[in-house]
Amino acid sequence: MTAPFEFVACLELREMLGRTAWDERELLTGIEHVPADSIYYHTHSSFLRSRYLPALYPNDFATWVATQVRDPILGERLAVIDPFTFDDLERLRTAMLAILDDHLQAQHATPRVVQGEPFHFMQSTMIEVPTGLRARTLGEFADALHRVDVSVIFYHMFRPVRGSGNVVDPAQWLEHDLGLPELAGRVRRLDPYVRDLEAVRADLLSLLEEAREREA
Repeated sequence: MTAPFEFVACLELREMLGRTAWDERELLTGIEHVPADSIYYHTHSSFLRSRYLPALYPNDFATWVATQVRDPILGERLAVIDPFTFDDLERLRTAMLAILDDHLQAQHATPRVVQGEPFHFMQSTMIEVPTGLRARTLGEFADALHRVDVSVIFYHMFRPVRGSGNVVDPAQWLEHDLGLPELAGRVRRLDPYVRDLEAVRADLLSLLEEAREREA
């Protein structure tokens, strides 16, 4: 019998770390020393917080540099880092530090906030919220996907890098439980980085509909 896919939503409990940055050197030092969960919060989790509209600068570091320090060049350099291509948060941290260090070496003075807000380093705990929805077929999966909060999409598709072994990957379920490796491969290639979670839902539903039509 096919194992059911159980849809789980998520909520963030946020925690301020008591560390701030007023200039780009302090931002670099903070990124270097904060816990990995803080790196995750300011990169991956920003997609959960801006769930319905893609941000101009898709991580908190790039947004602060561009809007508060008013350094669009560094903002754009940080913005091009796609966190979902990193399978390890330390590698993501290293990539950001390299960009910041390279940028600062080219400056005569450290760019800082003149009129604006400091950067507040934060981290969060992700709370699982069972929805009670299950699916054993493509049709049931698509019907449930129409109904759930977009945090379900974030939880199942873009959270596993945080290290939780309990997250059920839709692609893995499609491949191993429904025997649909081609569809699973297309689902794995979905990336919210240039879009938003609602658009990812629409893309996923489109893939499911195409697969259902082929089965008919």
